[in-house]
Amino acid sequence: MSNRKTSVIEPLRIADARAALRHVFVRDLVLAANIGVHPHEHRAPQRVCINLDLAVREDGRPLGDQLDNVVCYETIVVRVRSIARDGHVNLVETLAERVASLCLQDPRVVSARVRIEKLDVFEDTHSVGVEIERFNPLP
Repeated sequence: MSNRKTSVIEPLRIADARAALRHVFVRDLVLAANIGVHPHEHRAPQRVCINLDLAVREDGRPLGDQLDNVVCYETIVVRVRSIARDGHVNLVETLAERVASLCLQDPRVVSARVRIEKLDVFEDTHSVGVEIERFNPLP
């Protein structure tokens, strides 16, 4: 079997000037996570790959080249790493919901699409996982 990575993900069209939306993303963040329902999955962390796509509301004010004026992907990555280290979860879906929740804590984030893949589950697949999209209930 080939270990070549083949992507079936179509590019998202999130950035939209008319809707005043910016696309903030994180690609292929590979982390060790304690995840899985099977006994062997409770013994050691597994590699997961996390991809995030955030639709971020622009307020029309100049950015002023200031980090405080944007949704910072570094902050998001640091917090996702922390979630991945925060104890065992059974389901990839649970991890995805937690990541989406943290992204939506910033009221500028209109929606969060979270894709989490377990990379080492089956010898004959590149990955298995889940993708979710959640919307911010905040105005």
